[in-house]
Order: sequence, then structure tokens, then C-alpha cells
Amino acid sequence: MSSNPIRVSQKKPSCGSLQVFSTCPSSFVTPERYMDRVIQVARWSESAGCAGILIYTDNTLADPWMLAQTVIQHTSGLSPLVAVQPVYMHPYEAAKIVATLGFLYARRVYLNMVAGGFKNDLSSLNDPTPHDKRYDRLIEYTAVIRALLQCTSPVTYECEFYKIHNAIFYPHLPADLFPGILVSGSSDAGMAAARAMGAVAVKYPEPAEQCAAHPSRDVACGVRIGIVARKSEEKAWAVASERFPEDRKGQLTRQLANKVSDSAWHHQLAGIGATANGKRGTYWLHPFENYQTNCPYLVGSYDTVAEEVSRYLEAGFGTFILDIPAAEEEFEHIGAVFQRASSLTVSGSVRA
Repeated sequence: MSSNPIRVSQKKPSCGSLQVFSTCPSSFVTPERYMDRVIQVARWSESAGCAGILIYTDNTLADPWMLAQTVIQHTSGLSPLVAVQPVYMHPYEAAKIVATLGFLYARRVYLNMVAGGFKNDLSSLNDPTPHDKRYDRLIEYTAVIRALLQCTSPVTYECEFYKIHNAIFYPHLPADLFPGILVSGSSDAGMAAARAMGAVAVKYPEPAEQCAAHPSRDVACGVRIGIVARKSEEKAWAVASERFPEDRKGQLTRQLANKVSDSAWHHQLAGIGATANGKRGTYWLHPFENYQTNCPYLVGSYDTVAEEVSRYLEAGFGTFILDIPAAEEEFEHIGAVFQRASSLTVSGSVRA
């Protein structure tokens, strides 16, 4: 396998250098197998040149902070991108963990600030906060974390959701380890939060040509996608079809999830899938519709998928969070896509 296949040097004024994250496997296996799998995927991701690895959180998953420490202990430079849900812990504790990981390992982490999209999960923890208000809370939560991590004296903060008074905070975090901040940007409330936080707004995107029609140049943006690419269209679709077979039970589960989620991205993808009416194109929602993953996929030849990725780049998306890799070789195929996409974007040869 080639060294660092998905690291590219292309820069764009609208989004800075291209940044690629992978995703940690979900904890739906036995503990022994799961630990080995997390370490394996983390090492693949680092070898491929990823900036970091997304670690999910919700009521059904293992604690993301413990997984972040596992990733750090078994890689030399990969940054955990930890999903942070305000309902689960006070912002002081979140800041303390970030600072402690920096203190112990001199490793930067990224924070994926999560408002929470499944009302049943929130209700079970006695959190009735409405969707847009959850983003207001998230802005405050992030502000407290920032204040603590940047402090040189006791911190006082008082607003609607959080109040701290003369809080002493140690250990101090070196400035070069300050966490990158990401947040869902699929709703108006999410985009407003990204602007307020100075965060990267991550979208579960529409097809690239639709995104290009509505670029967000005033805020750094990213996309959450999966990629299955091969030299030929036929081979790519054969791999994709085998990996994501039709699943009636999964389809019913997705329909139920649509009913209990108030996440804008969830409903947007469901709407796009209904409009597509089963038609197959480079932008593919079949895995989402069958509850096999939570993001769109791009499927096709290296050149076809690279054109789609280039359109996202042209629309201002500088951060890509890839779905959980099925095997290490996927990074080599994805690397071929990003190298081509980078060349197309720099040369301006992407077809409209």
C-alpha cells in the first residue's frame, strides 16, 4: 500500500487545506473483537494520512472518551474527533479530559459538538429541550470549554444554560493542542451555531451539484460521506452492492428512525431518497435507506467519483469525514479519488 494515499497538498482560499477524517467502528460486537477492530482501523487511518478519526456517541454506544484514549495509545499522531453531547457531561469535565489528554500524550483532539437528534434518547435522560434551543445550549457549552482551555486565571461564565464562578482549571493546554471544533451544519440552527463557535459546519450533503448552487463562503464547511471507488464503474458497483445488500428490516428501522428524529439532516436525506425513487447514480443513498449507515455514498470509477468530490471542493467543503472503512485497501482507492479530485479542482476542469 502506498504511503499516505489520501493526503493532498491542494489549498483553497475558501476552506484552507483539505482535511480528511475516517470513522471509528461502532461498538456492536464483543469487547475483545471490538478493541482489536478500533486499533486496527485507527492504524489504517493514520497510515493513510487521515488527520483524525470520528468517534460517535449516543445512548447505545461505548464511551467515546475511553475510545479516544485507546486511539491515542495505539497511534503516533492520529487525532480523535470525539462526539460531545452536553447531556452526558458538564463542559468543565469535557475541557478537563481534553486538557488531560494533551498533558499525558501531547496529542491534539477534535470535538464534534452534538446537539442530539433522537428525541427518545434525550427524553430518557429527562432532556425536553427543543431542537433549536439545543444549538443555543451547544454554543454556550463550547464557549465554556474554550474559556477554560484558554484560561490563565480562574474563569467566571454566566449565561442561560451554564454558570461557573472563579473556576480554577488545570492542567493548562498548550496553544498548539487547542481542539478543532466541528458541528452539524445541516439546519439553519446548526449553521448559526457554527458561525458563533468558529466551527467547521459538517453536512450530510445533497448531491454535489445542489451544494454548488448554495455555497457557504462565510463559514468553513465539511461533508460526511462514504466512498466506494474502483478503476471501473462495474467493479465499484459490484463491491457496493455486495457490501450493502437490500435489507427490508433495515428499511423499516430507517422509517422508524425518521419518525423519532428531529435532526434536519436525517429528514433531508430521507427526502432526497424519496425523490430519487430508487434510481442509481454516483450519489447513492441505498445504504442510508437500508439503515446500514447514516451518510450518503459516492460510488463509481475513480474519475466519476473524483468529479463529484471536486464539486464539493469547489462549493467550499474543505473537510471530509469518511464512513467506517470496510478494509485497509479502501484507503488506497479513496486516495486515488482525492488525488484526481485535487487535480481537477486546481485545474478548474470540473464539468458544470
